[in-house]
Amino acid sequence: MSLLDKIPGTNVYIGGIFTLRRKAQLEQASITHVLSVLRMPGYLDRDKELFAGYKCMLVEVDDVEDENLLQHFKATNAFIQNGLDSGGSVLVHCAMGKSRSGTCCVAYMMQKFQISPTEALEQIRQVRPIVEPNEGFMQQLDMYHRMQMTEDVESSPVYQRWMYQREVQLSSDCGQAPDADKIRFEDEHVSASSSSEPVDSEYRCRKCRRALATSKFLIPHRPPPHNEPFPAALTCAHLFMDPLSWMRPELEQGKLEGRLECPKCKSNVGKYAWQGMRCSCGAWVVPAITLARAKIDETHLNRGSDNSIRRGPGVGMPATRAEGRGLL
Repeated sequence: MSLLDKIPGTNVYIGGIFTLRRKAQLEQASITHVLSVLRMPGYLDRDKELFAGYKCMLVEVDDVEDENLLQHFKATNAFIQNGLDSGGSVLVHCAMGKSRSGTCCVAYMMQKFQISPTEALEQIRQVRPIVEPNEGFMQQLDMYHRMQMTEDVESSPVYQRWMYQREVQLSSDCGQAPDADKIRFEDEHVSASSSSEPVDSEYRCRKCRRALATSKFLIPHRPPPHNEPFPAALTCAHLFMDPLSWMRPELEQGKLEGRLECPKCKSNVGKYAWQGMRCSCGAWVVPAITLARAKIDETHLNRGSDNSIRRGPGVGMPATRAEGRGLL
């Protein structure tokens, strides 16, 4: 590793803030564009001599896990590509050349070469082993990959859901329920493409058989490590769900917690706690919007002639989507 490291297959260089003082190295690398990814008030104005002769872009973000760097990927990718298309080379730097600059370089590599965050990170670490986006930035890179590196990030359901989760977390940290207009009822945002995804299970009110949810809206979680392996006898008593439109009359009341009733027979089928709830397995889930296993029946789908099997509470865990979805 040096102060100025060239990413394989590109004319993109990554480094720390002191790289800008290595004028001879910058000239030798034909640097024409500088992307600065850090928050230092007055940085460009105070150190004008460092940036003289370069086209510059400043993205003011802190190296903290809850910083939204994802929203800048379109602009940073375009800046890097414009620099390369002009025949020059691009320096991407933050304070240490580790997390923020590394994240922007990974995002560029992902879009340019249509590769995963892991693949891009491995290539960059060949020349700069210390590159390590913080956990929050890695989550954003994973989302960016699931969004297929779209330029229209804000229109992506993945991004919208993540922003909703951030809003809920902020409200819960303040001991309040989210504003009614901020609640995202997930079944109202199912796109035509996602509606074709396989559904493993359906959940119905045990009393009146009204359909309440499907596994598409199930939020998986894991028991804490101290409870592993997870005994079958301690199967979670609740299923954690996304907010669904039939819950609207209750969830929009502005209460921090309460009960959920079947919209047809009004029997109690679950509960919610915006500040979170500890599952019987020991896991803490925020927000906690649950269906009680004792109050519902689960029907397995897509199993040929066996698709009408009903399973009562306490009989294993349901098939779910990828681990970690919905956790804050």
